[in-house]
Amino acid sequence: MKVAAVQLQSVAGDITANTEQHRAMIDRAADMGAELVFFPELSLTGYDPGQAESLAIDQNDPGLDIFQRVADTTNVLVGIGFPLAGTVGVQIAMAWFTPGEPRRIYAKQFLHADETRYFVPGQASLMLEWGGLKLAPAICYESLLDAHVEAAAAAGADLYLASVAKSEAGLRKADLHYPKIASRHGLPVVMANSTGPCGDFMAAGGSAAWNARGRCLARLGGESGGILVSEYERICPRDD
Repeated sequence: MKVAAVQLQSVAGDITANTEQHRAMIDRAADMGAELVFFPELSLTGYDPGQAESLAIDQNDPGLDIFQRVADTTNVLVGIGFPLAGTVGVQIAMAWFTPGEPRRIYAKQFLHADETRYFVPGQASLMLEWGGLKLAPAICYESLLDAHVEAAAAAGADLYLASVAKSEAGLRKADLHYPKIASRHGLPVVMANSTGPCGDFMAAGGSAAWNARGRCLARLGGESGGILVSEYERICPRDD
């Protein structure tokens, strides 16, 4: 299965502009043969915790329907980052659109300390199945915690999808952590990062993919958007 990690600079707070940008990138990725396309953390609004409450979206919002139509038309599994409006507060979430099926929502379970004043954590893991693979989504900070990836590996994940908004310092931590967890669990990792302003920091790009031995397969640059495509199949752990 070909997996596309989209690296982009969202327009802060402009859901309409970002929706169009997402649509264009999904179409491009599908033309490249991708069967799964996913985006950085809070990609639909931009990562800006201070605006999250005013921009929060209900999981059944009809504005998200366009992504189901795109998924159905292209036969591509699509993952979009957005602030989820809920009864207990706003969550950092991803909506996953599987062709021909209802959307599924994953909310970040482990928040960074800076996020706790704006968001509440999710309570459940999510395992997606597509292209013969089990796919475990992770959102930024939690993807650097052993507990999160260990739960994904124990549940039989074949691929770990990290949707992030990381600065240069955060990217350096990721570049040390992801190869280690990939080789430890025989679990390939794909990371989609933002570029440009994200609240009070600058996202550093550098979206990348690692195989089950922890070897980096490909990486995007740090200053501009793009699509990183890597390919996986159901294989024995520790194989290339």
